[in-house]
Amino acid sequence: MAVPNRPAATARTGHLAYPGAMRRDDLVSWLDDYLEIGAFPDDPSLNGLQVEGASEVHKVAVAVDCSLTTFEQAADAGADMLITHHGLFWGKPLPLTGPHRRRVAYLLERNISLYAVHLPLDAHHEVGNNWGLARLLGLDDIAPFGTWRGRTLGAAGVFPTPVSLRDLADSIEKTLGESVLVHAGGPLEVTRLGIVSGSAAGSIAEAAAAGLDAFLTGEPKHDHFHDPFELGVNALFAGHYMTETVGVKLLADVLRERCGLATECVLLPTGL
Repeated sequence: MAVPNRPAATARTGHLAYPGAMRRDDLVSWLDDYLEIGAFPDDPSLNGLQVEGASEVHKVAVAVDCSLTTFEQAADAGADMLITHHGLFWGKPLPLTGPHRRRVAYLLERNISLYAVHLPLDAHHEVGNNWGLARLLGLDDIAPFGTWRGRTLGAAGVFPTPVSLRDLADSIEKTLGESVLVHAGGPLEVTRLGIVSGSAAGSIAEAAAAGLDAFLTGEPKHDHFHDPFELGVNALFAGHYMTETVGVKLLADVLRERCGLATECVLLPTGL
């Protein structure tokens, strides 16, 4: 399908105009702006286009991690672009040898673009891991929470009716599909919950200082094991991987609804 030569978005709605296909460079530009990748203290190499593929994009696959299996599933789905939360490059040069070479070569040989979005996808108020999970869990009065290098990455909110700690853990398990580890250091009735996805056990102290009843993140850390019990706040750990599936799924919805692009979600849970 030929791609119309017209602006990528209207000023009034921000919706993209191409039915079913977009120029790669237009889509990348729109993603950069929509996700505000320049506003975060990540190394620039962590966010944005990491591997350049086909000049037209008809289908986008989304995933949490980069791996050869992820790339194979994206190719099997017919994707022209793959968007991941954890990209191939992390702020330092890597030799194109071994598994890293095979990953890059696989994308280039199949003309698949790779776009990565790290902290901006944690923090985004519409498609972010944390704000998205807060809405899925039924929180009201959602506000920014959880700072890192001067930016707020997480979200905190209030349940309309207090929930028991057990029911909260069950709700998280049902929402994410991952067993939840609970360190019950706080009240057994939860009204105020903070969320920072992934690896944010270091924010337990910030949750306690903010007067939250509970804090949800991905993975526990040994050096923060005692924090919930000594600071009087509950900590819930629902898996680094599963807490970060929320954002890529929401982004896929936006690409489908606003861009008219076909999307596919590649899920490869790590259990961590």
